[in-house]
Amino acid sequence: MTDQKDKNEGLEQESMLEALDSVQEIHIGDTVQGEILKIQDNKQAIVGILGGGVEGVIPNNELSAAPFEDVTEIVNVGDIVDLVVIKEIKEKENGSFLLSKRRIDAKQVWEKIQKDFEEGTIIEAPVKEVVKGGLVVDAGVRGFVPASMVDIQFVDDFSEYKGKVLAFKIMEIEPSENRLILSHKAVLQAEGEVTKKKLMKELKENETVKGKVARLTNFGAFIDLGGVDGLVHISQISYDHVKNPADILSVGQEVDVKILSVDEEAGRISLSIKDTLPGPWDNIEERAAVDTVLDGKVKRLTSFGAFVEVYPGVEGLVHISQISHNHIATPHEVLSEGQEIKVKVLDLNTEDQRLSLSIKALEEKTHQQSKPEEEKYEMPETDSGFTIGDILGDQLSDITSDEEDTKEN
Repeated sequence: MTDQKDKNEGLEQESMLEALDSVQEIHIGDTVQGEILKIQDNKQAIVGILGGGVEGVIPNNELSAAPFEDVTEIVNVGDIVDLVVIKEIKEKENGSFLLSKRRIDAKQVWEKIQKDFEEGTIIEAPVKEVVKGGLVVDAGVRGFVPASMVDIQFVDDFSEYKGKVLAFKIMEIEPSENRLILSHKAVLQAEGEVTKKKLMKELKENETVKGKVARLTNFGAFIDLGGVDGLVHISQISYDHVKNPADILSVGQEVDVKILSVDEEAGRISLSIKDTLPGPWDNIEERAAVDTVLDGKVKRLTSFGAFVEVYPGVEGLVHISQISHNHIATPHEVLSEGQEIKVKVLDLNTEDQRLSLSIKALEEKTHQQSKPEEEKYEMPETDSGFTIGDILGDQLSDITSDEEDTKEN
């Protein structure tokens, strides 16, 4: 009987020694597991540290980084949670150590954010505050979105973003400084590039599509085709001369455009508005029939005559011989560029888009100066669409007549 008693006491002592050996030493900064034993006055939680043989306390401000009203929203009695040891408590009324669940959660969040950053993963987070210079978001830890990284377009008032859940790209991360910089603009830009590439594959040259004027410059207009912008160069806005695109178009205006070219590699789309409009030479037979008198403007002068615009995009040639009944050496003697005049239609060639005009046909002949023995003519520097005969005009007829008279004699 005595032997049995001694044996039992030996086992108890051995068990106690094993239990003492199993108690781990706890140091500041250690990560431990604890069981929630009690919640006190909805302010803090009492924890039994597993394997430590001691208790600790989690104060209210160390329970969670997210705001809460009741401790039970974060932990409940019986929960097993990971904790970090903040410091030792000298007055051990509520436990031997001060513990934090918030810091463990934050550490795990930072680890996940670091992984997302390295992998380029897009995260989602709600906007909690609008502050000077940008937005504050809750990504498990505090994140900041600078004003320049909120949207592609300029935003004057950020209040509309408060409470919204947005997608963000992680731009900068420094856990030791609690620094997390996010960008919503980068996400929008990436999505825009995907949309742009998709649309550019669908757009076909020579097709006419609808668009909206996105912005105007001094060299043209950018048209939004539903996710991708194309450029209408100033020369492609109208058949008439355009000094400033803003004189013709306005931002937000819907327009029809013809696709001139699509360069997927360069990401450029060339468009034309004027190619969707009636051509300047359409129905010209009705508007500029032979003998019709028209108002025109001198567009440019050459040694052989003047080019006069009678309709937007429609120019005709007044040969030097058709400018005045009097002999003139150059058109510059009586005409100037930009001058408004009246002209009479002498001939119309719709196929070649040539219009021959006359000023002197509308003026009374006062006297005729004798024809000089020899006149020289210079060919136009650019292709005017007129033949040598058109350029020489009456002079060619006079030369032909002289030659015939010589042969007869």
